[in-house]
Amino acid sequence: MSAQEHPIGVDDGEVQAAVDRMEARMTSPGREKQILVAGVGNAFLADDGFGGAVAAAVERRGVPSGVTVMDFGTGGLDLAYEVMRGYDALVIVDVSRQGGEPGTLYVIEPDEDEVEGGIEDGEVINPHGMDPKTVLRFVKSVGGWPGKVVVVACEPTAVESMGMDLSDDVAAVVERAVDAVFAQIAELQTDRAYEAG
Repeated sequence: MSAQEHPIGVDDGEVQAAVDRMEARMTSPGREKQILVAGVGNAFLADDGFGGAVAAAVERRGVPSGVTVMDFGTGGLDLAYEVMRGYDALVIVDVSRQGGEPGTLYVIEPDEDEVEGGIEDGEVINPHGMDPKTVLRFVKSVGGWPGKVVVVACEPTAVESMGMDLSDDVAAVVERAVDAVFAQIAELQTDRAYEAG
């Protein structure tokens, strides 16, 4: 793969270094797992700020060693680059319309094989509006997929209208979502979480 094949400015050296770091980490059973908890979404669009609200609450509780919590807002490209640093696991916190009642929480484990991997020449990706699926697609296309990916999501009430506050239904489940994130962290700190099958 040549530098020209990376229209968004990722060079081969960066990609290979990220892959090498990730592979070295993944081959050491029993060592401290590096986990990224990433809040995503636009805080100016009501319930779309759920990911950031949960990330802030997770951070206030205090996280174990090896866990990094960041609110990426709408910076999907920033999230993709951060993941390429070589985390063992990624926990994305966001809203997701799955058809349930507003405030319903979901834990989704995307399968790497089901995520499209290529970014074609001339294809435009908005670095400020990347949804989790697009972020994962980008990460996969540059070889930075972490060992495990989990999405903790909430069914939103409103994400299309301007507003700085979460709806009552979504605000009511923030602490339950934090509990779900900590349950995922506990699981992802074990070697068992990365075993096939």
